[in-house]
Amino acid sequence: MAEYINRYNPNRGSDWNYGGSKWRLSRSKIDLFHECPRCFYIDNKLGTKRPSFPSFNLNIAVDTLFKNEFDTYRKKQTSHPIMSEYDIEAVPYSHPDLDKWRDNFVGIEYHDKETGLVVSGAIDDVWVNKGGELIVVDYKSTSKESRIEKLGDSPWETQYVRQLGVYKWLFEQNGYKVSDTGYLVYANGIANKEAFANKLEFETTLISCSLDISWIPDTLSDIKNVLEASDFPAVGQFCEFCPYREAAGKKLLAIHNGKQK
Repeated sequence: MAEYINRYNPNRGSDWNYGGSKWRLSRSKIDLFHECPRCFYIDNKLGTKRPSFPSFNLNIAVDTLFKNEFDTYRKKQTSHPIMSEYDIEAVPYSHPDLDKWRDNFVGIEYHDKETGLVVSGAIDDVWVNKGGELIVVDYKSTSKESRIEKLGDSPWETQYVRQLGVYKWLFEQNGYKVSDTGYLVYANGIANKEAFANKLEFETTLISCSLDISWIPDTLSDIKNVLEASDFPAVGQFCEFCPYREAAGKKLLAIHNGKQK
């Protein structure tokens, strides 16, 4: 086995920080701001991001297969079976920029004139209904015992709805008419089979989400204020990273001070 190399870089290039030519306020950065303004500041202003988690390769594989499957119906401009199952009169939206909108390093962008921030987001999918409205869609995968028919109030699930809202806002700012309802195509891995047999089965459900985008202008203004402030912001209420940094820093400083005596 090849030797593992730690590639964490605590000092990102300035072009990728706020004010740099390559910096964008991505949808995930907006989520980070909601979770912890201080971590957001350290990441985007100072260029030191949180250590990343390993990639969820099974989730990525499910996303890719969903995209391949829906693209088949996109080419035919016919409804996917799950649309018919849930009585949604729509087809996968076909557009020359779809691949760009899906690209994590490009996505769909909008230059917000009020704040000067360039906001971006990479979508999983977009459908179009008979009225010509776009429908923003995201793919999710997990493994739970019960059938997934609605979202709860966990931070992750709240984030999913906010995520769709950002996509809706981005499309609207680019001149598209967008439905107030978005969807999560949810693949739930079935774990109670007698054997694996080289096959993982899923139950796929569709969850509708009412999308509220009224919070976005104020949030962009708050983000701009934090990025332009001369001091760093407060810690997020449920952030686990900031208490870790503080505790570790105090203990290391105590050791350092003890050696100086």
